[in-house]
Amino acid sequence: MNLQHIREQRAAKVASARDLIQKAEAEKRNLTADESASFDSLKREITDLEGQEQRAQFLADAERRAAGEVVHGDATFSTVERRVSLLKVIQAQVEGRSLTGAEAEYAAEIERRTGRKAQGVFVPLAALEQRVGTTGNAGELVGTDHRGDQYIEPLRNALLARKLGVRVLSGLRGDVAIPKHGSSTTSGWVAENSALTASDMTFASVGLTPKHVGGLSEMSRQLIQQSDPSIEQLLRDDLAFGIAQAIDSALIMGGGTNQPKGILSTAGVQSANLATMGWAGILAMLEKIDLVNATAASWLTSPRAATKLRGTLKSASAGATYLMEGGRMADLPVNVTNQVPEKGTTTKTGRLILGDWSQAILGIWSELDILVNPYAETAYSKGNVLVRAMATCDIAVRHPEAFVVADDVALA
Repeated sequence: MNLQHIREQRAAKVASARDLIQKAEAEKRNLTADESASFDSLKREITDLEGQEQRAQFLADAERRAAGEVVHGDATFSTVERRVSLLKVIQAQVEGRSLTGAEAEYAAEIERRTGRKAQGVFVPLAALEQRVGTTGNAGELVGTDHRGDQYIEPLRNALLARKLGVRVLSGLRGDVAIPKHGSSTTSGWVAENSALTASDMTFASVGLTPKHVGGLSEMSRQLIQQSDPSIEQLLRDDLAFGIAQAIDSALIMGGGTNQPKGILSTAGVQSANLATMGWAGILAMLEKIDLVNATAASWLTSPRAATKLRGTLKSASAGATYLMEGGRMADLPVNVTNQVPEKGTTTKTGRLILGDWSQAILGIWSELDILVNPYAETAYSKGNVLVRAMATCDIAVRHPEAFVVADDVALA
């Protein structure tokens, strides 16, 4: 019996058993003697089919390995990672069946590498990056009469922090301590037959500890059951965006309860003054980066602060250009997103960040962990399912002085 046929039989038995329970619950009673006997019979058949499925899966995996495909190699593992489908993972959990193909291989390999069992199913955290800096339409969602090709996405903040070049450390297990240079030995000139002044190198460390981020999303059962490939991107957007936004915000600010500390919350970040907006202030920020031997990669700011930059001339001379033109300022790209918070409550000021984004580290302990619950009370009453997505990560800044922040940009 082939693997697919076994799974179809198992899914049918599970559905029959579920129908028995749901019928009794709807009538607010316990199972009758006949129903209990039927349920027990179905339970034995499901258990037997699960054993058959495991044996068939084992043989299929063995045949694949014999053909030379090894998922432990980074190149092959990356190929498996790209083939993972969120839709197939959620469909399998809704139908109560085991994963197959790339989804099963990826989940098993991540569990082997991290040494921990997922509460749900591991899927690639790279699913988040497919949403960064992109917009698009979902294809047809249900049928020919449903204009899914005209699906209207919500207007979402641009997720930029990871796109800017943040270092990503994945596959972490325990807490992480990264050695960091503190101070160097001191050299100097001395007179003939005079002693040198002794000095020692000092060292520090940058630490990462696991922190958890997640979200719950109620999804239509019908949507999840659709086989149209375009549903995949819609699910990725809905599941991934909340977590991606939380991580992106933490990289920029963070520092709240249970949150990692991002750039704006890290001690040692340099400050600048742009209360009087002008070219001299921009040059002063660039100078601060140069003086600490860092290399500025790009600017990051909020929409209203960007408007101020676009509307401010470099000088009062005739023919002067604006501070920000064509998405660039001082020959560096300017990235704009609502993810950069404005400062203050009543009278708000804008923030402008300049820095070397490779000095920020995103450490990842757990890839996206997807768990489906079709029995959550509110969702169940509507025939929907509740989907939980979680990830475990932390953020650290290698050299805080490689960032300069002006948080006094007048927005009026």
